[in-house]
Amino acid sequence: MATNRIIVTRPLPAATIAKLQQAGTVDVYTDGQMPHDLLRARAADADALVTVLTDEIDQALLDAAARLKVVANVAVGYNNIDVRRARARGIVVTNTPDVLTESVADFTWAMILAITRRLAEGDRLIRRGGWQGWALDFMLGAELKGKQLGLVGFGRIARAVAARAPAFGMRVAYADVREAEGPYERMPLDRLLSTSDVVSLHVPLTPETRHLIDRTALARMKRSAYLVNTARGPVVDEGALAWALRERLIAGAALDVFEHEPAVHPDLLPLENVLLVPHLGSATTETRTAMANLAADNVIAVLSGRAPLTPVLE
Repeated sequence: MATNRIIVTRPLPAATIAKLQQAGTVDVYTDGQMPHDLLRARAADADALVTVLTDEIDQALLDAAARLKVVANVAVGYNNIDVRRARARGIVVTNTPDVLTESVADFTWAMILAITRRLAEGDRLIRRGGWQGWALDFMLGAELKGKQLGLVGFGRIARAVAARAPAFGMRVAYADVREAEGPYERMPLDRLLSTSDVVSLHVPLTPETRHLIDRTALARMKRSAYLVNTARGPVVDEGALAWALRERLIAGAALDVFEHEPAVHPDLLPLENVLLVPHLGSATTETRTAMANLAADNVIAVLSGRAPLTPVLE
């Protein structure tokens, strides 16, 4: 019987690679982002792909991959994969939900606190030698107690963010197609935007959510409100956000994801009222290791003829 060939597009923990080697030969690309043409060529005789969210698994690649049985994405999102085409070809697609929920929820609150209390702005001031000492009215931020946290999307991560809100004295509202249990108020997106003091995005990237936060949405927000995005970059129109921040239509924004990563809209870079973070939401040793191991377990299950642990069922 031919040995399974497993392509891994980015380095993974040594223990994860060793686990994968039990299911076949493993080819790991170690030179940064694998070019799409090279990935397509290597996928042609692969039985499994272990990918990350920057790898485009499109129709051309899937059509060329005659032996491919599974694409295991080391991410909770999967907008980089043509899931429908994969399913039509009998290829299983998996992701890594749940294991990153708590770390991203913690990180979301770190972003909220950092932007509302101007931590990065203060750090930059000190580093450039601009701090002249304590003053009563110096670099005043915003408190969270008694204010509304508006969550756009109410999946696993958003619910974990909501569960932490009482510690900061915030009430929670959410906009989602489904009703959820708990002491949270569901409201239409327009109302959530106009009444929330912090708006945090937790929706997947779909045609409907691309540029969900545009000029119109930003204009609906309070001038004292903050926008936080730990979901997917294209959910926010970065040009519109730069305009809203520059014109002080909102107080500030914190972004962990961007429209064209790793590029950032140039109009955002000079602004002090935006926190720019290089996609660190799930970046803890524990979580990234758990994500890699779950992807490997999915590959092993499918190549062994068993059901995957976390299939994408779209």
